Amino acid sequence: PLFFWLPASYHTPPVAVTALFSGLLTKVGVYALIRMFTLIFVFDTGYMLNILMIISALTMIVGVLGPIIHHDFRRILSFHIVSQIGYLVMGLAIFSKLSLAGSIFFMMHIILVKTTLFLISGIVHHLKGSYNLRYAGGIYRDYPWLAFLFLVPALALAGLPPFSGFWAKIILLKAAIDAELFWLLFIALGVSLLTLYSMTKIWNEVFWANEAELKDTSEHFDDSPGPLWMMTVPVIFLVACILLIGFYPAPFFSLAEETANQLLNRYEYIKAILPY
Repeated sequence: PLFFWLPASYHTPPVAVTALFSGLLTKVGVYALIRMFTLIFVFDTGYMLNILMIISALTMIVGVLGPIIHHDFRRILSFHIVSQIGYLVMGLAIFSKLSLAGSIFFMMHIILVKTTLFLISGIVHHLKGSYNLRYAGGIYRDYPWLAFLFLVPALALAGLPPFSGFWAKIILLKAAIDAELFWLLFIALGVSLLTLYSMTKIWNEVFWANEAELKDTSEHFDDSPGPLWMMTVPVIFLVACILLIGFYPAPFFSLAEETANQLLNRYEYIKAILPY
């Protein structure tokens, strides 16, 4: 029940700040949870892990249902930050080597994807003068390259192959199957479908629809100044990283798996920092 502050606040700062926060800030909390439950709270954790499992499922559901009624580009993306945190906590709650590796792999994926999508929302605002989907149509006709740059992280967020989100979710779903948590498996799959619906909603209204005849007069400042090419370069770089992880996931999963091994072998970490 503690999610409410995020979608109510993440759409208010300049988009560059929101992109940085969406990529890093919430992930620090999940990193802290993983560290605490693999290093300190290691005895009799079944009770708390079951609670975290229920919380992760509710987080996914609440986060993915929130965007349905909204038409603000950044609000929709903010709600999806909440739902994706559910996947990260899901890996911790299952608490196996595979699930922890899945959470770490998912974290690498979601940092790139959410940052990219928020930066694209800023470019759309720069071009159309609004974050409201109903006033920002016609992007595909005028800027087809921007439509492609949106499509890659949007499909990755929904978990479609062959993008990075597909592999991240496959790992977590395999961990749920191994743990015989089929109810959690079906929730995760359902949330992915609803995520695809939200991305389709943005695609239809911002990129595919004709340009709106009316302009949005509710916004009086441009929080994404600068030439278009300068705003596009970091987006291209991030999209390239998403495609790299999607088409060549093996080294990234190996890194996540090795990290999970070290998390579960807490004595190696203790010896490293307390050698005496």
